[in-house]
Amino acid sequence: MSASQTSDVPTLLVKIFGKDRPGITAGLFDTLAAYSVDVVDIEQVVTRGRLVLCALVTLPPGGLEGDMRATVHNWAESMKMQAEIISGLGDNRPRGLGRSLVTVLGHPLTAESTARIAARITATGGNIDRIFRLAKYPVTAVEFAVSGAEPESLRTALVTESAALGVDVAVVPAGLHRRAQRLVVMDVDSTLIQDEVIELFAAHAGCEEKVAEVTAAAMRGELDFEQSLHARVALLEGLDASVVEKVRSEVRLTPGARTLIRTLKRLGFQVGVVSGGFTQVTDDLKERLGLDFAQANTLEIVDGKLTGKVVGEIVDRAGKARLLRRFAAEAGVPLAQTVAIGDGANDLDMLNAAGLGVAFNAKPVVREAAHTAVNFPFLDTVLYLLGVTREEVEAADMHEDA
Repeated sequence: MSASQTSDVPTLLVKIFGKDRPGITAGLFDTLAAYSVDVVDIEQVVTRGRLVLCALVTLPPGGLEGDMRATVHNWAESMKMQAEIISGLGDNRPRGLGRSLVTVLGHPLTAESTARIAARITATGGNIDRIFRLAKYPVTAVEFAVSGAEPESLRTALVTESAALGVDVAVVPAGLHRRAQRLVVMDVDSTLIQDEVIELFAAHAGCEEKVAEVTAAAMRGELDFEQSLHARVALLEGLDASVVEKVRSEVRLTPGARTLIRTLKRLGFQVGVVSGGFTQVTDDLKERLGLDFAQANTLEIVDGKLTGKVVGEIVDRAGKARLLRRFAAEAGVPLAQTVAIGDGANDLDMLNAAGLGVAFNAKPVVREAAHTAVNFPFLDTVLYLLGVTREEVEAADMHEDA
């Protein structure tokens, strides 16, 4: 029966609530089946062992509504549940145009922040249709299905509110693309890994402090990246090439990095990295982590020594966005289906070019410009922005280990 056909048809909303146990759903519909009703809608939720089950059904034929009401109440009482039956017309009211999924991350997620996020959604003309918890650790992540508000306007409003509340909020348009094949491209230094690779090299060259100063200024957007890259690499001149293996062993993955990549690959996503660092490290990460794409700058090595120069295409701010487009074309994924993750000013073009740009523990200028921000030190929290639940991640891990 179509929505137009049910708009003025009498219906009954049957609501069952109480302690959850196996057989409640089957028992309710067995009871209703005796009255030959049609099911218009069903909704069920269980929170801390308490069940709320709602069934929207047509009126029973033959004037048996009163008998059905009594039978449902008697059945619920026998199951130590409560029942409520409400008369009405038709189905749920049509949802407004503009469908969005709003993901909120908090540690903790307070009642105040939830209230203010909900109020801001309402103020933009949106209606919260459903709320679903995605994860309870390492952060609390909940997803609001919202209708009636234009996604970009909603994003603008909620980003401002979230910054004041100390929570992270992502807004993406709802639709089939949420589970479609996607491409995820990450920055490396201080995103995929906890380190700045050039600083690891600099520590072996005895110029760590000087390199760190130039790196920090470049990441704040105060220096041209290419100029700063050449200046820092020049300080490595004469370093023995054996240092490459030492640096590879010193690289520390960001907590949650392996989980993020493993889960994305299981979902059929393609994953790549782009870095202003060096292929001497990213090529190793690509092999170790099973990445599909990797591109970075290349340190020149002659006669077993670093020359203090880089060779080949420079991966800078514009280069990262260019590589995102190249990877997407090679992967056969529309740019709108890409996700970019980064922390520095030289990631901004890539973050803005992607369908979803995520600023990960980023500098203020990056957080303000990106589509959304994650300010927790766990890279796998990005999965929640894609609608993946913690239970799904853990179930996949258990399946692989079995």
